[in-house]
Amino acid sequence: MGYAVLAFDGDDEGALDRRMTARDRHLAVINEWAADGRLALGVPLFDAKGRPAGSLMVLEVPDKAGLDAYLAAEPFNNGGVWQRVETYPFRIAPLPYRPLPQPGAPVASAPTHTVVVAMDGQDAEAEQRRLAVRGAHMERVRPMAEKGMLAMGGAILDAPEGRMIGSIAVIARPDEASARAWLAEDPYVTGGVWQETRLYPTRFAPLPYRPLPGAA
Repeated sequence: MGYAVLAFDGDDEGALDRRMTARDRHLAVINEWAADGRLALGVPLFDAKGRPAGSLMVLEVPDKAGLDAYLAAEPFNNGGVWQRVETYPFRIAPLPYRPLPQPGAPVASAPTHTVVVAMDGQDAEAEQRRLAVRGAHMERVRPMAEKGMLAMGGAILDAPEGRMIGSIAVIARPDEASARAWLAEDPYVTGGVWQETRLYPTRFAPLPYRPLPGAA
């Protein structure tokens, strides 16, 4: 159990300068949180022109107090970098993921992956549609995790330990067209589960991550 933090920088002229000013302090915090297992994944979000637009931070904390502690410690949050923050109860799907990049690994100069944020419908049949195709969806993503196509994925919940209302996935697709093609074949798309999707290019920063749930 944990939380997903989707945070977005401002779009004013000073946004990049604020990010760069706070970057070293931000890296110090997330290195500490990754090393002790409280940060499962942290990646930047880029816009279509390759400029920093925000961050996705996936926390492995037992309750909202852990989320609040992270937001209080995060320089991007209290230093004016993030102008809008969305938080969701989130459960990482236990799958045979490949190891995330560790300290010393090279950092790509351009996006290598795409963050997919997909929300289910809000109608009365939405939960049943998800449950009807969930097995087929899991059959599809399991070998993708083994091959490295799916770096991390899981369910957005309506409350801690609540029902599933959406998904977040980080897939090895560097551009929107290839990411959309990946999405188009998923049972959650063909089965009408995901009704709204947002895509953000990303790349990995090497951190002392612990293995994700289900990883070998």
